[in-house]
Amino acid sequence: MTFQRIAVLGAGSWGTALAQAALRAGRDVVLWSRDAKAAQAMVATRLNPLLPDVTIDKRIAITSSLTDALKADAILAAVPAQSLRSLASLIAPSLSENIPVISCAKGIERGTHKFMTQVIAEAAPRATPAILSGPSFAADVARGLPTAVTLSAADETIAADLAKALGSATFRPYHTTDLRGVEIGGAAKNVLAIATGIVSGRGLGASAAAALVTRGFAELVRFGRKLGARPETLTGLSGLGDLVLTCSSPQSRNYSLGLSLGKGQPDQSHKLAEGAFTASVLSEMAKAHGVDMPITAAVAAVLDGGMSVDDAIASLMTRPFRAE
Repeated sequence: MTFQRIAVLGAGSWGTALAQAALRAGRDVVLWSRDAKAAQAMVATRLNPLLPDVTIDKRIAITSSLTDALKADAILAAVPAQSLRSLASLIAPSLSENIPVISCAKGIERGTHKFMTQVIAEAAPRATPAILSGPSFAADVARGLPTAVTLSAADETIAADLAKALGSATFRPYHTTDLRGVEIGGAAKNVLAIATGIVSGRGLGASAAAALVTRGFAELVRFGRKLGARPETLTGLSGLGDLVLTCSSPQSRNYSLGLSLGKGQPDQSHKLAEGAFTASVLSEMAKAHGVDMPITAAVAAVLDGGMSVDDAIASLMTRPFRAE
């Protein structure tokens, strides 16, 4: 399967970047925006205000017509995790049988505790669910800087063919059938990035940040193993790799949100930070599965207003001593 025609649904920074990447891979690409005026503006200027330094290649078709966009061999769903169900439901009646719908979001659905491929399977049952995740900032991908990610589907042949269809000299997808491992890595690292940002914002030092990332990764691994994820996925690009990137740069919306919380400053980036929506869900799931995730629980408590930043830090530092 060559998957020559690629539709990217969602014309935010990540969707625009992925459209550029798919074009570099030699695909025929259409970028869909729900907002007709935004689509018209991008057609006229070949610019996305969210990626001001990137010119959108003229070979990328930009449209607000879902009918036109869905004339594709594979679909990249580049919308936030909490919006995926509504998008999948919207496109479900028009999908051909077994067309891959690849979630490009990193989160868990609130209320249902469903992972992204589960949401696709429920809302668009004719689709073949897949997930794309890994250490990747939209600006880097859009500019064609070297990036490696993980692409997962239940069928190994489909996963491999999708990786080949999207891969280029600057965008390298590794494929796997471990859907859950990829999804857990992407969701959990966002929550941990908020925690790391808090540490930086509070000025607690590099030693504290290193300790938090290390212990946070231990939480991610415990949760992943409990839900059947493969160890090599958790230590791979979509797990450890994405954690390292997201916890080390203000380019991350999640890290930036934590930074503002640590400084005690009001911040609006929580509206775009996936971790802000995932923290409470992940904490609830950890409790339900009997997995100890104190950092995740502390972040959820801070975001929900149940605990101050200083109290959260104190709760983590005064936990009983234990073996590593």
